[in-house]
Amino acid sequence: MRIGIDEAGKGPVLGPMVAAAVRADSDSLPDGIADSKRLTPARREELAAELRAREDISVGVAFVEPATIDDPETDMNLLTVRAQVEAAVEIAVAEDEVVCDAGDVSEERFGRRVRDGIAERGTSVTVHAQHRADDEHAIVGAASIVAKVERDRRIEALESEYGEVGSGYPSDQTTRDFLREFVREHGILPACARKSWSTCSDLLAAHEQASLGDF
Repeated sequence: MRIGIDEAGKGPVLGPMVAAAVRADSDSLPDGIADSKRLTPARREELAAELRAREDISVGVAFVEPATIDDPETDMNLLTVRAQVEAAVEIAVAEDEVVCDAGDVSEERFGRRVRDGIAERGTSVTVHAQHRADDEHAIVGAASIVAKVERDRRIEALESEYGEVGSGYPSDQTTRDFLREFVREHGILPACARKSWSTCSDLLAAHEQASLGDF
């Protein structure tokens, strides 16, 4: 059986990174599977629900929260490996063939790390890592859909707590405005923010300078 793995939310300043793994025979995947970025949110929701509903398809999901991302003892490459491993071990069976989207400039190194991580958890699989695997392999496209839907749900949950936060990406003006106003009002960053990102550190530095000026 094949497993595809991909992640969503590697670059945002808000919320978790989400990895998803999908285990299925290629001919059992729903029609219309593609890289999640090529699909509308509504279509992604439909496909993710169908993937989860099928008895012949298994889905695993792992979350990496902002506090873990901010840990100076790690980096995004290693966290991406860890997340992909955590998602895969929920569903992997010995001798499965895993295809994952490479989260490292070296496809070979990334694949080896994912393979070794799954093996350390007790399951021996083969792993092929490839850049843009979600474009080339439907099973990885399926994983990208699940990861993106789960990531979007977490952002929606933030909106119920904080109000409008935008997409969570540093380039999103709504996200930047949310962070700026939160820091202005509270003097700290919200718990959902990746404090090690330059967007956050710059806002805190500007707030401290403004506070000194007021003093």
